[in-house]
Amino acid sequence: MHNICLNMPPMVQSFNPEDLFTRRCVWVNGPVIVGAGPSGLAVAAGLKDQGVPFIILERANCIVSLWQNRTYDRLKLHLPKQFCQLPNLPFPDDFPEYPTKFQFIKYLESYANHFNITPQFNETVQSAKYDETFGLWRVKTIRKSHSGSSEVEYICRWLIVATGENAERVVPEFEGLDEFGGHVMHACDYKSGESYKGQKVLVVGCGNSGMEVSLDLCNHNATPSMVVRSSVHVLPREVFGKSTFELAIMLMKRLPLWMVDKILLILAHLILGNVEKYGLKRPSVGPLELKNTAWKTPVLDIGALKKIRSGQIKVVPGIKRFWQGKVELVDGKILEIDSVVLATGYRSNVPSWLKENDMFSDDGVPKDPFPNGWKGKAGLYAVGFTRRGLSGASLDAISVSHDIAKSWKEETKQKKKTAAARHRRCMSHF
Repeated sequence: MHNICLNMPPMVQSFNPEDLFTRRCVWVNGPVIVGAGPSGLAVAAGLKDQGVPFIILERANCIVSLWQNRTYDRLKLHLPKQFCQLPNLPFPDDFPEYPTKFQFIKYLESYANHFNITPQFNETVQSAKYDETFGLWRVKTIRKSHSGSSEVEYICRWLIVATGENAERVVPEFEGLDEFGGHVMHACDYKSGESYKGQKVLVVGCGNSGMEVSLDLCNHNATPSMVVRSSVHVLPREVFGKSTFELAIMLMKRLPLWMVDKILLILAHLILGNVEKYGLKRPSVGPLELKNTAWKTPVLDIGALKKIRSGQIKVVPGIKRFWQGKVELVDGKILEIDSVVLATGYRSNVPSWLKENDMFSDDGVPKDPFPNGWKGKAGLYAVGFTRRGLSGASLDAISVSHDIAKSWKEETKQKKKTAAARHRRCMSHF
């Protein structure tokens, strides 16, 4: 899979993988994949299937680190499992329709084992730059090991960005937060409400994470107040026993998007009632249109709304500033609180390491919308930036692996022809 890169010869000698990080420069006879989350695993499986060699670089010490290290214990997949499985390996039949976090991790580990995918762990990409002189990508990393850190440069023909839309936490600045004195954490570090029993907790954010953290706090006898700064769509997870997501997909095959949005909102009102009277103002744009245009995902309710109705979860407006043990809201009210959980979301980290590129926007997502955002110029690809979850990542992975396999096979065939011609010329001298 890997060869030593000396002066970039077209044919390079192989070496022992154990020597990989004793060398400064590594030639990869295939693509470099950055990220070993579901997107990276899916495209790696597709490349394996096509016989294309590759290397995966992962900054964490395990696959799918977001799921393993940065999710709360009660988390389940929000969509039915058939919309969350990766290509060429379905979920086990005995898994429930909405697998738990731990079941999903087990599935992904079995996926990596099934396709014999072995990423390079503890290796953080510092920069990736296209070298126009040679027509190759130069990917510089820092690898951490027990003996310390070492720098490596990978040289490759293709680069696949699979770091995802949620690579870095978003932590807004709030006036006075350093004076607060209580416990503050981002939702990515939240595991369970067990340690919050009896506490008054301010949950900042009303997306799926904010709603679920608030619900979990309630279930552990804490008193959560959830900050709702802007409008939000809340939909039932299921409509008459059928997944709302599945219903939306079925309707979109027959009806225009605006009409599907209207149907979803009517059904949501019938099932959930008027949520606006609880402080959850709906956006003027429909849930599917809003997801397509502003990338705002609707909340799929799994019980938080019942707690909001009963007053166990208090909905409060935006934050003006923090004081010691207190928070002042934009409406002038002051709440006494013990802890803060910032369910303020995530963002892509691509702009911090991918240099001089016009495929990605300043927000770190491809400029071309789905389904065309997977391919850039000069052998650059993206997987998992569709804002369509795991099903979007799977579609990207299939497109990318097929496209690279086609180029790789053509180039390999050409190299063999060139090598054979060189061999014939050499033999003719004898």
